[in-house]
Amino acid sequence: MFTQTRFTAWGLPDTVQAAIDAQGWEFATEVQRDTVPLARRGRDVIGQARTGSGKTAAFGLPLIERCTPGQGLQALVLAPTRELAVQVAEELNMLQGETGLRLQTVYGGTDVEKQAKLLDAGVDVIVGTPGRVMDMSERGHIDLTAPTLFVLDEADRMLDMGFFPDILWVLERMTSRKQTLLFSATFPQEIVDAAFEFMQDPEFVQTNEDEIDLPDVRLCVAQVGRSNKLWATARLLLHLEEDGQAIIFANTKRMVDLLIERLGKAKFEVDGLHGDLSQNQRERILGTFREGQLRIIVATDVAARGIDVDSVTMVINYDVPNDMDAFIHRIGRTGRIGRTGQAWTLVDRTSGQQMQNIIATYDLPVEEVEVLDLPEGVERDPVAWREDLSDAADPFGFITLRVGLSASEGVSKAALEDWIVDAVGCDAMAVGRIVLGDDHSDVGMHNSVAARAMKAFAQKELAGATHSVDLVVL
Repeated sequence: MFTQTRFTAWGLPDTVQAAIDAQGWEFATEVQRDTVPLARRGRDVIGQARTGSGKTAAFGLPLIERCTPGQGLQALVLAPTRELAVQVAEELNMLQGETGLRLQTVYGGTDVEKQAKLLDAGVDVIVGTPGRVMDMSERGHIDLTAPTLFVLDEADRMLDMGFFPDILWVLERMTSRKQTLLFSATFPQEIVDAAFEFMQDPEFVQTNEDEIDLPDVRLCVAQVGRSNKLWATARLLLHLEEDGQAIIFANTKRMVDLLIERLGKAKFEVDGLHGDLSQNQRERILGTFREGQLRIIVATDVAARGIDVDSVTMVINYDVPNDMDAFIHRIGRTGRIGRTGQAWTLVDRTSGQQMQNIIATYDLPVEEVEVLDLPEGVERDPVAWREDLSDAADPFGFITLRVGLSASEGVSKAALEDWIVDAVGCDAMAVGRIVLGDDHSDVGMHNSVAARAMKAFAQKELAGATHSVDLVVL
């Protein structure tokens, strides 16, 4: 990701260079190396860049250099979410150092009057979301005819979220616009078409053009039965570095809540993000996570948009995502600039094919591995491992047990079913098809009680003896 181009080679303003030095940055990333010189010359730029590639500095450095403190609104940056807008503004503030630019975030879910007063007090750069920028413009608190520089961040997500009409509304009113910088991880045709409409002879910057821009992450896939996914997740969390953080991804809000509850019972301090939370709740949780007070967070894909925390060293896909692009977004939460990470995906029988599709689509360098052993000095799992036969079940949840009981022993199907119901303590509906054979019998059992049935055959007498039992894998 990093190049041999030093920030000092660009002759940036002293205040900006001092801020970069204070962060310990020395070499530019690919997108920074290719974008900054073009943008500093005033060219329009279309950049292919994923979250974590250093793209904020790629447009932030030219933006800061171009703007003059106290001269009124000169630059507008649009981001798809409130969280991303806050993070972009924070990084711009860091990059400007002692420059003195007045930066203001503008997004929904906050007090309109308070935001209006801050805007009316004077601002040089606005970082906001499309809807609230439109609203504040119509209320007269943002003069869209003033800024000359426009930045559109994560354009593909804007398109997915239905914001493109709002963006075009903003662009039509930016009559003084002289330069536009657009960044997107992917380039659907709608974005390409729109870019050529509102950009002037743009330069394309595309890193790793022929392959996906993967972060520095070890990709691990572990085959784990559904009943033991919580065990596997807890075991992996035991390996989380002392200064690291983890994000656990689930496909549904219900699963997020269940994981928070069950991991909490296992003595992990964890919180979660999903669509049912209020904006204030989301901001509180994200704040504690960014500050490192909270080390583990559980989230759905939509709720996790905008989580950009460099200290995330582990991602756990509790559920394989239904959307292939979501997988790339998930693993991009770790392996941030200058730091390696690991992304674990827990795969059961029902999600195996989807995972294979994702691997094949992106030609991912995935390792198929076992779940990690307990760390040294830890003798007991926070969550107990359970016998899990669900992956051997048919679509109706039944598995086949091969019992060392022959037809010659004189036990009828009806008698065998009655014995199972009594010995296992289950409903007759949990007993499936029974086939009595010359040297063994095949018994269908629902996977929820199959482990108990195996123990009953091995420990309780039937026809005067206990019997061996094996799982038949079809």
